[in-house]
Formats: sequence, structure tokens, C-alpha cells
Amino acid sequence: MAEDLDEIVNSLDNLKKTAANQENYWMARDLQIILGYKNWENFEKVIEKGKIACEGSGVKAGYHFLESKKMIEAGKGARVERADWYLTRYACYLIAMNGESSKPEIAKAQTYFAVQTRLQEIHAEEDQDVERIKLRERVRTNNKTLAGVAKECGVQRFGIFNDAGYRGLYGMGIADIKRVKGIAEKDSVLDFSGRAELAAHDFRITQTESKLKREQISGEHRATEAHKIVGQEVREAIRRVGGTMPEKLPKETNIKTLISAQKKALKSSAKKHPKQLS
Repeated sequence: MAEDLDEIVNSLDNLKKTAANQENYWMARDLQIILGYKNWENFEKVIEKGKIACEGSGVKAGYHFLESKKMIEAGKGARVERADWYLTRYACYLIAMNGESSKPEIAKAQTYFAVQTRLQEIHAEEDQDVERIKLRERVRTNNKTLAGVAKECGVQRFGIFNDAGYRGLYGMGIADIKRVKGIAEKDSVLDFSGRAELAAHDFRITQTESKLKREQISGEHRATEAHKIVGQEVREAIRRVGGTMPEKLPKETNIKTLISAQKKALKSSAKKHPKQLS
């Protein structure tokens, strides 16, 4: 059984093609043979079921199923039109899931595409983690810049100044935000913020910096009030576009944990491929 699965995995891997955008795809005529369908008309019925399942999942079938027509030689100089389909991995998965379960090839293909689809999801999650780490670092850098500008405006009590920005954005102070989200007092709210929340903070921070400079604001009280006003404006913008208020966004995994895992993965890769990383 394991050898049979290896065989179909190798066949599917060998027949996959790569588009210009680096996405993998398969041709339906190739998939038909691997899945044990001798008759094209019967296989087209399975393709149709896959398309229906795709639409049922809320995804346009046209994104994953693209019909192709081409002329082929039919003997004695005659040419006939032959149908085929360009299929994404998801399309192949849906076809396999809607195929004849009695066919052993179908069961193996279901395993293959289920695993490949999950791996793709994992890679997407990893990409989101990388983007979140980059955004967190950007917020950290911009916060330092804002602190410098605020200092020039006369701000000395930075705890109060920072809290004002949070009050504007969240409608509550930092202590209350931590309580609502279940974040320890010693931890930073930003380390538990997702990409949408971090993006809101980045906008708050950069726009406060611009406002302080543009309006040449002077004095701690005025600078602190300006920070709160910008936070309120960002909050209102989120409300207008129908976004989730930041205090209602879920607490994410501590970003320090993601950074630590990233460093471990890099060290592990360095041990396995020392020459490539030297």
C-alpha cells in the first residue's frame, strides 16, 4: 500500500507544471489517467462535481478550473477539437474528493492532495508570521522616532503620552487593554497584536509624528492631546470601513515566541547546510 502511494505521489509530482506566478497546476487529461478513468466523458462529470463543490465553498470555480480547447490530428489529415482543463491544486483536491471512492487511485490521490493542501496552508501561515514580525519591528522603529519628536515638543512623561494614543485608538488605557485581552502587566500589547492591529498602531504613530511636526506643537499637554486625537481618528477610520475595533481583535501568539522559533529554524538550517549559509 505504501509503495502504491509512493507511485501515485511520484506520478502527480512529475506531471505538475508551474505557471508564471510560480503556482503549480495539472492538466485534466493527465489527471484522468492517474485517477483510473478510461473514459473522458465520465471524468468530465467528476470535474463538474468538483466545480460545484468549489462554488459551494464560496470560491469562484473560474479561479481554479480553466477550460482549454485545442485542435489535434485525428487521422487522414482531419483535425478535431479536444477539451482539457487547467487545474490548480485545490481543483485537483476537489476532483479527487468527488471521484469514485471504489477506485484505489482516488483514495491515494485524496491523501496526496489533502497533504499538499495542508502544507500550502502551513506555508501561508508562516508567511503571515514573517510579515507580522516585520511589521512589529517597523512599529518599534517608528515608536522610537515618535518619542524623539515628542521629546522635542516638551514631553517628559512618556507613559502618559503613550497611554493617550492607546486611549484614542482603543477607547481605553493600556492597563485596561491588557486586562480585556488577558495580557500580563509586564508584557507589551504590541507583542500580542496581529497584523491588522499592528498596522493601526503604525498609522497612529506615524500620523502623530507628522501632526506634531506639521502643526509645530509645543508643550507636553498639547502633544499628549494631539496623540489622543490621532488615535481617535484612526479608530473612526476603522469603524467607517466596517473593520473590527482593536480591543475586539483576538490576542495573537507572543511575537517573541515566533522570533525565537525563527532563530532556531535558522540555526538548524545552518547546521544542515553550513556551506550555503557561510
